Amino acid sequence: MRAFVHSGKPGLENTYLTSVEKVEPQDGEVRVRLKTAGLNHRDIWNLYRRSEDAPPVVLGSDGAGVIEAIGKEVTNIQIGDEVIINPSLNWQVKSDSPPGDFEILGVPGHGTFAEYITIPVINIEPKPRYLSWEESGVLSLAALTAFRALFTRGRLMAEQTVLIPGIGSGVATFLLLMAKAAGARVIVTSRSEKKCERAIQLGADIAIKSDNDWKKGLVDEKIDLIIDSVGPAIWEKALSVLRIGGTLVNFGATTGDEVKINLRNLYFGQYNLLGTTMGSTEEFKEMLKFIGKHQIKPVLDKVFHHADSKEAILRMNEGSHFGKICLKMDW
Repeated sequence: MRAFVHSGKPGLENTYLTSVEKVEPQDGEVRVRLKTAGLNHRDIWNLYRRSEDAPPVVLGSDGAGVIEAIGKEVTNIQIGDEVIINPSLNWQVKSDSPPGDFEILGVPGHGTFAEYITIPVINIEPKPRYLSWEESGVLSLAALTAFRALFTRGRLMAEQTVLIPGIGSGVATFLLLMAKAAGARVIVTSRSEKKCERAIQLGADIAIKSDNDWKKGLVDEKIDLIIDSVGPAIWEKALSVLRIGGTLVNFGATTGDEVKINLRNLYFGQYNLLGTTMGSTEEFKEMLKFIGKHQIKPVLDKVFHHADSKEAILRMNEGSHFGKICLKMDW
């Protein structure tokens, strides 16, 4: 099968399309013939986190396709079933944190940027019928991350106000759509005027430029919940507009790993500072039920052919995209 692989020294220059052996499903596994896959920033970070002597690995965490082969002890699944992949491995039940053997599909094991993938049957779910193949293929990682951040960790309730810094990423667009579906007021930020305008079109109540004075611009707003993946570049601004007793949930660090916290402001502000990443199988099922109820669709940025995987990653790395980038397998 054809697969998009990273091998050797760190960097995008050491990725390539090659031929890889299909893996026969073992007990409790299925093989999926992929129709589409979705890019995530994790795919870029993995290019620089792997050691030079690590074996070649197929990148990618998101995907959707058709069941092609079934291992032993697999029931209620038939060849030809249309499915999406849950990339959260070894985390079945909703909990405060993932278990010790938790992994994400696609590094260290093989991922979805291939024509086929063999995966535990517990990590597939029926493809939502109202979604296209392109929409289904980019859904899982970002939607699961957004759902847990908003509802499990952030405990979002209707009529609260949510602030989403850095609108435009796949997770951020899901956060916007899910929060609005739950009846929340949503404020977003971006350095890009175009991204601010697009967010308003998707239902955001307010969109402000990231480099503006947030406290001055949001003086009349009561921010109950902030879902952040930006980190140091906006941390002080974010806490300055969070209401007393409000909650900040962080799931990423695109501008660095370390922030400074004024402890006096923290304890007088009674803030809740929480971390999150991905989610469990239980939350994945809850997420699918939620988006199905509200008919939420991923925001698609652009679709690339599998052979153009490197160009797709370059687009994501540039940061100009809005929503999800999709890879389409040519079959």
